[in-house]
Parts: sequence; C-alpha cells; structure tokens
Amino acid sequence: MSAASAPVLECREVYKSFGPRAAALLGVSLEVPSGSLSALVGPDGAGKSTLIRLACGLLRAERGSVRVLGFDAAVAAQCIQDRVSYMPQKFGLYEDLTVRENLDLYADLHGVSQAQRAQRYPELLHMTDLQRFEQRLAGRLSGGMKQKLGLACTLVRPPELLLLDEPTVGVDPLSRRELWQIVHDLVREQGLTVLISTAYLDEAERADRVIVLQAGRVLAEGTPAAVTQLAAGRTFRLTPSGRESARTLQARLLGSQAVIDAVPDAGGVRCVCAAQHGDGIPGGVPVEPRFEDGFMVMLRRTQSQSAHADIALAHPPPQANGALIEVRDLVKRFGAFTAVDRVSFSVARGEIFGLLGPNGAGKTTTFRMLCGLLTPSGGVLRVGGIDVARAGDAARGQLGYVAQKFSLYGPLSARENLEFFASAYGLRGATRRARIEWAIHQFELTHASGPAGDLPGGFKQRLAMAAALLHEPRILFLDEPTSGADPLARRAFWRRITALADQGVTVVVTTHFMQEAEYCDRIVIMDAGRVLAQGTPAQVRACAPREGEFEPSMEDAFVAVVERSRAGEARAAARTA
Repeated sequence: MSAASAPVLECREVYKSFGPRAAALLGVSLEVPSGSLSALVGPDGAGKSTLIRLACGLLRAERGSVRVLGFDAAVAAQCIQDRVSYMPQKFGLYEDLTVRENLDLYADLHGVSQAQRAQRYPELLHMTDLQRFEQRLAGRLSGGMKQKLGLACTLVRPPELLLLDEPTVGVDPLSRRELWQIVHDLVREQGLTVLISTAYLDEAERADRVIVLQAGRVLAEGTPAAVTQLAAGRTFRLTPSGRESARTLQARLLGSQAVIDAVPDAGGVRCVCAAQHGDGIPGGVPVEPRFEDGFMVMLRRTQSQSAHADIALAHPPPQANGALIEVRDLVKRFGAFTAVDRVSFSVARGEIFGLLGPNGAGKTTTFRMLCGLLTPSGGVLRVGGIDVARAGDAARGQLGYVAQKFSLYGPLSARENLEFFASAYGLRGATRRARIEWAIHQFELTHASGPAGDLPGGFKQRLAMAAALLHEPRILFLDEPTSGADPLARRAFWRRITALADQGVTVVVTTHFMQEAEYCDRIVIMDAGRVLAQGTPAQVRACAPREGEFEPSMEDAFVAVVERSRAGEARAAARTA
C-alpha cells in the first residue's frame, strides 16, 4: 500500500479495559481512509469514546496496535497529538471569557503565532457564523453556538485528523444541520479526515463509512448503504385504526416476536420485521429501508428487547376534572431580558405534552417554572390545581423530575440512591421498602451494582426515572431524558412512558429528537420565548411544506416554523432600521 493511500487510522486486534470487569474494546480492527468522513455508532458502552481517545493518544491499548498518521500510538503519542484535533463530549469552554478570548486561549495552548491567528480566525468565525458574537461571553451563547465555538477552538491549529465525540448531543435540529454542514465542508472542500461518534443514526447515514460497535467489538465496517441493505424487504408502514394512537400501536408491535423495531412516523408507525415480506404484520405498506432500520436488524441479532419495558404502576393516579397543568400568559424576566414571553397552554391527565424549540428558545426556563424551580415574573401557573407561585411545595409534591444530566449521587449504588430519595420523599417503613423493590424490578436494576456514576447511560436513565417515580407522582417532568442515549435505550424508555401515560400519569417532556415528538399527544414549538406553533403532531407537521408524495417529518415542520418566524423578525427589524 502506498503512503498516499495508507489509512489515517489503523487498529489491529486492539484490547482496552478499565479494571477486571470493565472491558471496553475486545479485539477491535478497523481502518479510517484519508480524506473521508467516518462515523462510529453503537449502543451505550460499546467502546466509541474509548476508541476515539486511543486515536488521539490519550489512552494506550493493552494489546494490539493503533497507528495514527503512520505513527505507533504506543510510542509516539506526542507526535500524534501535535497533528490531531479532538473535541470531547464535554468540551472545555470558559464561559466567563468571550468568543475571541476562548480562541486566544486555545491558540496559546497550541503555540499558534499572531500571524497564523490573523489568517485562521476569520476563516473559523466565518465557518461557524460567529463573527457577530466575537465579543460575547461564551456563557451567553446558545447550546448550538457553544458547540460551534468548541469546534472552532478545536480547529484553531489546522489538524490532519479531526476526532469528534458526539458533538451534536443536546443540540437542536437547526444547529445540528449547521454543524454537519461545517463538517461536510471540512471534508469535501479541505480534504480533512474526520472520525465522528454519534447517537443520531440519520447523521451516520451522511458519512462515507460507518463502523458499528457493540460491547467492544466491531459488528460492521463499510458504507451506510451496506448496513441499510440488511433491512431490505423488511420495512413497512402501518396506520393506527380506530381510536388507537401511533404510540400505542408501536408498543403493541414491539411486543410481537415478528417485529424487530417500530417507531412512530408522521402519524403512522414504521416497522422492521424479523422476516422479509412482513410475515405476521397484516396491513403494512412496504417502504424503503433506512440506515436506522439496518442498524436495528444488526443489533437485534445480539440483543433482545427489554422484558419489563411496559411498566405497571401499583397505584395509578386518580381521575381529574379539567386541565392538570394550566399555563396562561406566563412570563419570566431576568433583568431587562425576557426569556419567556406570554406563553399559554394546558395539559390534561394522562397526556404526553412536548416542549420543543431551538437552544435558547425559553423552553428550559418554562420547564423549570412548571417544576417550581423558578418563580414566574407574571402570568398564571397551576399544577394539579395548585398555584405554583403561592404554594410551590404542595405542587412539587405531586411531580417527579428527570433532569437532562445525570443528577443522582454518583458514588452511591443504584439501591442506595433509591433509599436516599425514598427518605427524601417521606416514604417510611414497609411502604418505603415496597416502593424500592418495585423500582428495582420495574426498571431492571437488580444487577446495577457498583457506583451509579460508573453505570452505562441506559442504566443511569432508568435509575433516574425510577427515583422520580418512587413517591407515585401524578405528573412526570422529563428534561431531554434521552439525550445521548442509543436507539435501544430510547425505544425501551418510550415504551415505559407510553405505559405510564396509559395508566394516567401526565408527562411533560423536552427533547431535541424530533422523531420523539411523535409520541406526544400535543406539542408546542417555542423560539425567543414565544410559542410559534401548538397542537397535535399532525397539526404541527401541517406547518411544513409538502414535497411530492412524502408526508413532512416533524423535523421538517420544526425547521420550517422556526425559520419562518426568524425570517419575519429579520424583515421587521430591517423595516425599522
């Protein structure tokens, strides 16, 4: 093989573990070609982050070889780090520094000269569209803008290989598209080699090559089309009949041995069958497979569905008359800045209600007011019939809360966390013991030994929801609960949420996975603190222009609604300028 065609990254029988029972990579062999965009995909704990850290010389393999840009990573880690740029999942921006000051800091760390900065900074700021915000503090940027700044800092010294570890987790669809356009331009126009790990399978479909990992082993390596082909002849679309909802149909299909996967899709359910031609799935209309379909076929060969994902409540919430949550002209100001501007909606018992919006739209502020964590500046906010502004403690007693980031106690075990939260909720004696055993059984936490902080992402998610449900709340608040979770964990999570709603629990959820908005009974899309669209998923999808015979997706509707509003604001600003 010539030097020009040699792979930028080459792994041969690589093993890496973190202790006797924490094997991360088990004989991984792969190649990343020069000038390509390669995507690492796989469930939580598959070894994606470990592989990326080996490639940038931060970890050392126990066995096997890792060669990066022709260098042996075992003996030339510094040579590799001088030529490679790495953006971890939690990139270290300094929020009390400006955009320019963050760039300067990383330029100082990498020894970038003033002459090089004068040439490089305009390119990076133009690429990320941060020119207008050069003097803004990083802490005042939206989530998507922070990720773009992180990428700019990563690229302040031009690399030969760019390593990105789940850069779009927690980023809204608009910002996600912008980040991917930047990455594509780097590969197509500058010939940069990029290896990216991602939890979004539609992103992996855009790569030149994909590497599928599971439990530290490579399941597949090749083009996205090759993975997609695994689902050929197995993908169908079904329409709910009668009063059945798409999410109820999905839950029923996932309980069938004839079905590998099922997800809500534009009012229907997209289904991947265990056998070709849809045997055992009457009424299904054949559709073209997607990368995600082939990925699920591959995973189901080695991993089955969760047996207890349907969850059964010991005491379903009581019936309720009228809205369980009432929001009218809700306002929240931080000094002169209005984060939430006269927002109104209501949520009924047993309803799944979605709060959607770009990073910085005001949805998290709205969410925190609903939970009683922030005091409104104005408007009416009632939860379970209680005025949150006047009796916040009484309202909070009726709700459970699952935060976006794991917020339990990392050093404690799963059982110890549950015991702590049961006590915090005032559970005592036999009731306390019964609720803890219920949670451990329903969320399959029996074998979740060791510190909770060391558990895989899917276990952490289940533990957080188990803790939130210990006191049998009427309302469950979920703040981007599946951010960064793999598809298998997301399917199991939503089966549980569907079962909870069917038993009368009211659910309010924020999410950046637009496909997950299809699980909701109703949604609102917010931006700049205001509600732009509100209604059922079908009503909101109708806001997107229809192209040909294909029904617009929720992501199409989200982008159309936000871009239309921002274009109108830009025109109004131009008229008054």
